[in-house]
Amino acid sequence: MLAPLWLTLKIALLATLLAGAMGIALGWWMARRQFAGKSFVDALLMLPMVLPPTVLGYYLIVVIGRNGVLGQYLDRWFGINLMFTWQGAVIAASLVSLPLIYKAARAAFEDVDSRFLHAARTLGAGEFEIFARVALPLAVRGITAGLMLAFARAMGEFGATLMIAGNLPGKTQTLSIAIYDAVQAGNDAQALWLTLVISVVCVVVLVVSGRMLQAKH
Repeated sequence: MLAPLWLTLKIALLATLLAGAMGIALGWWMARRQFAGKSFVDALLMLPMVLPPTVLGYYLIVVIGRNGVLGQYLDRWFGINLMFTWQGAVIAASLVSLPLIYKAARAAFEDVDSRFLHAARTLGAGEFEIFARVALPLAVRGITAGLMLAFARAMGEFGATLMIAGNLPGKTQTLSIAIYDAVQAGNDAQALWLTLVISVVCVVVLVVSGRMLQAKH
């Protein structure tokens, strides 16, 4: 029963790192740029939060499946097949958790006093230096809270992960899928134990992120 837990933690951690890198970059870009269609781009970035997970899973199959838009070239040129692998589960989890990090990062960057950024710019700092040495340290609490929420979301991901990675015990079976499997098999004791484990971890993450958001304000 520990195998799904360790696999879930690994997938959630890697998915959070991947979504974190994209979400922070996108949050900074959207917070500091004005352009036509900005609201449309924002809606697209938030779309994984409202779409059914099975729809996201289908999109992933279309894109990175063996015959997908990108998947066919990954398979043909590099021999990489992401279907029914834990790496595919990481991509699925990062996609569904991206909006949480993006929204938190954008809000945190928008709260940064622009006078600090202008001061750094007049002192000769480049855009990346302004981001890394001024904006990011000032926004770190909000971003960290978003990362923790994304980690909890990645831990609980089910639909998209099941479609892209399947249910292979010891290889792609995460906690959520293992719970579903246990219920289907009538193994109530295992389902209860796994449910308690994921509930405790998610509650701890939510409490800590909530306190960080309160401290931010």
